[in-house]
Amino acid sequence: MKYMLMMIGTSQNFEAMGSWTPEEIRAHIQFMTDVNERLAANGEFVTAEGLTPPRETKIVRADADGSAVVTDGPFPETKEFLAGYWIVQTDTLDRAVEIAAMVSTAPGRGGEPMNIPIELREVGEAPDL
Repeated sequence: MKYMLMMIGTSQNFEAMGSWTPEEIRAHIQFMTDVNERLAANGEFVTAEGLTPPRETKIVRADADGSAVVTDGPFPETKEFLAGYWIVQTDTLDRAVEIAAMVSTAPGRGGEPMNIPIELREVGEAPDL
């Protein structure tokens, strides 16, 4: 089964990262790299990406004639956003939960675990038609 693990960022945490030391930023990124390598070694890694902040987001809709209508990203009152994601392939939901808990502990300021909320959803498959 494939699962998507979505790292939920907050505006407060994102802004706080601006005051991290270079060593803290490197430790955070190294943690993510190590997680990905461990998952790959287990055959569980499919893909993972970090995302740009919400201020760089664009909302795209089609108008009546199918042309793209582009506006700036989420409303200013957005407090939580998708900061990054993993797609993993595991044999059980329990293993996906273990992985989500592990990535939640990414180090933050002073190396303390951030305990980041991770939304976990099974990747759906289209029905046979």
